[in-house]
Amino acid sequence: MAKEMGGAIFSNVIAAGVIACILNVPKTVFNESIQDIFGHKGEKIVNKDILAGIKGYDIGKSVLNSNRLNINVKTNENVWDEVLLNGTEAVGMGCIAGGCKFMSSYPMTPSTPLQSFIASNSDEFEMIFEQAEDEIAAINMALGGSYAGARSLVATSGSGFALMEEAVGLSGMIETPVVIYLAQRPGPAVGLPTRTSQEDLNLALYSGPGEFPRIIFTPGNLEDAFYISQSAFNLADKYQIPVFILSDQYFADIYYNIPLIDIDTTEIEPHLIKTDKNYKRYQLTENGISPRGIPGYGDGIVVVDSDEHDEEGHLTENLDIRDKMVEKRLKKLDLIEKDVLAPELIGSSDYKYLIIGWGSTYGPIVEGLKNLNQENISFLYFKQVYPLDKSVSSYLGKADKTIIFENNAQGQFADLIKLKTGQDLHKKVLKYNGMPFSVEEIEKHLKEFLEA
Repeated sequence: MAKEMGGAIFSNVIAAGVIACILNVPKTVFNESIQDIFGHKGEKIVNKDILAGIKGYDIGKSVLNSNRLNINVKTNENVWDEVLLNGTEAVGMGCIAGGCKFMSSYPMTPSTPLQSFIASNSDEFEMIFEQAEDEIAAINMALGGSYAGARSLVATSGSGFALMEEAVGLSGMIETPVVIYLAQRPGPAVGLPTRTSQEDLNLALYSGPGEFPRIIFTPGNLEDAFYISQSAFNLADKYQIPVFILSDQYFADIYYNIPLIDIDTTEIEPHLIKTDKNYKRYQLTENGISPRGIPGYGDGIVVVDSDEHDEEGHLTENLDIRDKMVEKRLKKLDLIEKDVLAPELIGSSDYKYLIIGWGSTYGPIVEGLKNLNQENISFLYFKQVYPLDKSVSSYLGKADKTIIFENNAQGQFADLIKLKTGQDLHKKVLKYNGMPFSVEEIEKHLKEFLEA
């Protein structure tokens, strides 16, 4: 049938028409989609594609009329104005809304889709995307862009990020902001390139030599992915630190329909200052945040040094200055802790049992909890894992028993919770074969947990 229309290439559109008919997609919606996809090829091609779709609809009708297949999909007007996004697109939109102007990366699954998203939108939103020769170059380019005043982003996965660790320390030392999108997959080394995991929390938490503050976000739904990614750039600039967005293959690729995002509620917060002739890049301040200038904006000279330095930015081995600079950098933690995203309690506040989850475990846990339909168990969802909010201890202390779901073999977040709160979790459910938790698995483990 496609060949009769002019070529086998039309078979894809015919097949799409068949499926659209079976799934009760209105022809007007199908035709609009064809127009959007193939409009750039010209009216002649579009008309042929629409005709191919109509032929597909005719086949679909014959399948339904023959009773060989019975699918009853009803339309829902409540979702008419919603958008269909995957995790990568939600993060990418958040990065654009956060004022990202420069991204440098080296392709590595599952971070590559974010690189493609930023690159494909770079002209419209006046961003620069640079595919670097390797991960080391990529993060150092991002720091260079940030030093020059551009909000900068780098994206990678586990073994690629391992190459970036020295530059994470560089960000900490020169107090230059960068947002790092770390899309997790199973390791060690290149592990399972096309599977998912939550194995790189420790890698992000302890990356880079020395001691300096950082923030680690772990969005688990698309709305959070947008708003967190937007906020990540503001916080990186505000505190002059590396900020991590921890994702994974499952979250990056999963699709959901969500209400239109209210972009008007977001704001790009300016944190750059115009320098004067006496400008000191690392001026000692009470809160640890030095006024941040950039080259060419004002009369001052902006000196940065990867060695320990004095207030002006010049290398020093003065022990007293060394103490003051370490303390200056760590002082920021006191302020960062005031900006921490508190974990979200899903379910009754009058719980007896508490589920812990972070990042992409959100969806299966929420659905499993809903199916379980018991008021005495609730879910504490972490969208930020470092620093931890001070409310965590009270949430844990209120529960008779706690259970955590993680896609790693050692319970990395459970260990972090114990380190920061001193509290052990009662049960760890750990999955590390490269697949996400299914809703059925969540329900099975929860039933066993409640019956134990």
